[in-house]
Amino acid sequence: MNKTMTDNLKCRFCDYPIKHTFVDLGMSPIANAYVRKEGENKMEPFYPLKVYICEKCFLVQLPSSVSREIIFNDQYAYFSSYSDSWLKHAKDYVEKITERFRIDSKSKVVELASNDGYLLQYFKERGVPVLGIEPSGNTAEVAEKKGIPTIVKFFGVETAKELVSKKEYADLIIANNVLAHAPDLNDFVGGMKILLKPSGVITIEFPHLMNLINHNEFDTIYHEHYSYYSYIAVEKIFLRHELEIFDVEEIATHGGSLRIFIKHKGNSEINNSERTADLKKKEIGAGFKDLEMYKSFQEKVKKTKRNLLEFLIKAKEEGKTVIGYGAPAKGNTLLNYCGIRTDLIDYTVDRSPHKQNCLLPGTHIPIFHPDKIKETKPDYILILPWNIRKEIMDQMSYVREWGGKFIVPIPEVLVC
Repeated sequence: MNKTMTDNLKCRFCDYPIKHTFVDLGMSPIANAYVRKEGENKMEPFYPLKVYICEKCFLVQLPSSVSREIIFNDQYAYFSSYSDSWLKHAKDYVEKITERFRIDSKSKVVELASNDGYLLQYFKERGVPVLGIEPSGNTAEVAEKKGIPTIVKFFGVETAKELVSKKEYADLIIANNVLAHAPDLNDFVGGMKILLKPSGVITIEFPHLMNLINHNEFDTIYHEHYSYYSYIAVEKIFLRHELEIFDVEEIATHGGSLRIFIKHKGNSEINNSERTADLKKKEIGAGFKDLEMYKSFQEKVKKTKRNLLEFLIKAKEEGKTVIGYGAPAKGNTLLNYCGIRTDLIDYTVDRSPHKQNCLLPGTHIPIFHPDKIKETKPDYILILPWNIRKEIMDQMSYVREWGGKFIVPIPEVLVC
């Protein structure tokens, strides 16, 4: 009997065999592997972007077909500080968290996947001792220049033990939008358990799977996101490591995320919020323990693809010019899945100099400085980082002067 590729796949959390497909987005390049002009004629690797659901623990996951060392290297192109709204989000978080948990100069704050120091800089301004742990050397270098001490390593049990051997325990561990990036999930969470002081707190932010499904946010799926979390799944993961979620907030970032608050199990000094039980009940009511609910997602994705292509093809046939705004990883998933190239979008722009004058992976759409828009005066601007569409439309409001309009592709095609 012939075996399929799924016969040897096992859940990265509970090790149960996985065989049920959540969504299949075909073959796609690494979303942040931007192509230099001199490399446009070289072979570009594509990998399966097929996501599964574990029927035992309900963790939605992408098999580790691409190693983390390939994705998070010294050419990693994502720098957090180029979004004004994201910087505001970070600053607001710091103000709130320092007050709630009395974080001060006697505390130690450690951020996992600290990127370019976008968040820790606000703790530093308050005189709080900080440490960043970041696997990408180029982003870590930028953080160091800001005065943020940064260890260039992948985080897990080994790194945590090294820090603890130097008495570097954490009062607060922050892991924003990194839990999805951990191929060895139990090693990552186990490391947090070791590093956290007995009275310490962990806060983690991640896109909420419920919003991904309800709002059709399939473009947030790409190879550096190994897992996609519901509250039901994430609660099981932390309990296995003797860590307990004591509070949860639903926040607006990345199309709708969760911020969870975690303590050592048995820490009675911190009371549990009723919001955790309420959210769990909400997910169960929405079918998050029903495999059929997950399996219905594929058809929603196909419909979005058809609608976006229909709009772009019609616009081009009418002689309209269409360009993109932004070069985010999510945009590369969208464009590659839909097969959108320079036949439908002339170019895109991005504020990050690390992406300008490169080509988008797979589609090879050129990336320019935003000033290019004033030169060409396009009819339509497709907003690829739709999660910050308000910020972009405010920045680019001048396009209205020549009748330019914005296109928001997710959850459905919307012209503004």
